[in-house]
Amino acid sequence: MRQLTGRVAVVTGAASGIGRALAGRFAAEGMRCVLADIEEDALSAAVGELRSAGTPVIGVRTDVASAADVQALADATIAEFGAVHVLCNNAGVGGGTDFARIPLDTWEWVLGVNLWGVIHGCRTFLPLLVGQDEAHIVNTSSMAALNGHPLGLAPYTVSKFGVLGLSQNLFFELTATTGGRVGVSVLIPGLTRTRIFESTRNRPAGVTEPPASSFANTSRAMIAGAWDEAMQPSLVADVVADAIREQRFYVLPCADEAYDMAQQQLRWMRTNEPLVPGPGVARTADAAGS
Repeated sequence: MRQLTGRVAVVTGAASGIGRALAGRFAAEGMRCVLADIEEDALSAAVGELRSAGTPVIGVRTDVASAADVQALADATIAEFGAVHVLCNNAGVGGGTDFARIPLDTWEWVLGVNLWGVIHGCRTFLPLLVGQDEAHIVNTSSMAALNGHPLGLAPYTVSKFGVLGLSQNLFFELTATTGGRVGVSVLIPGLTRTRIFESTRNRPAGVTEPPASSFANTSRAMIAGAWDEAMQPSLVADVVADAIREQRFYVLPCADEAYDMAQQQLRWMRTNEPLVPGPGVARTADAAGS
């Protein structure tokens, strides 16, 4: 997609963090914006900020784990703007503890938001995107999809591997069927200043609180040591906007870190030498729900 001005962008998880930054960047590009989030107050505030700046924008309270909610989001988008050109499946949560102690409903919650949310978004919006002259999907994965190491975060890690695989498959299918007219990108951010470690604020009633992780102290120490260098969401949004224009599949705001993880994976395949925990790996070991 070369042209963003005047187009319509839908962003999930748009009330804070990377999602809010994406909405702000798209607004600055002159796009019309649809913000989706499960947090109604924060969503209303984000919509108000963009509207005050002159952006044509609506907010739709959405639980992306619900196919019906995502369909309602698509319906509201078409009713308001008549089209959609950019879809960012960005909503995500963290949660878990030591694998053997992770409650089943924690698995269901995290996979419901992080993986099924992307599945619902792609399934629901794809017919609308294919109907445009050009369109683009951005699915938010994680550095966890390159290293698989975040201790105490198995549901999160599994979901982000799934998002990467889904995105690759969709990329090849749409390249074959649309000639690249509908592009696909997967966003793999490093440590970013978001509220992912406060995910428990959105944990549904009835979902079991996991017991504390054995890795909690180590993880907190690593996060504390790296947090000052964490990337600002606005910088991630800048990289995403460029990637959409350049039809780039891998969106890597922390490219050197991602390359290092990929190289370590290859070494592991060849030599049986496991990858080495480093920046963005063990330091993200605990979710807020641990």
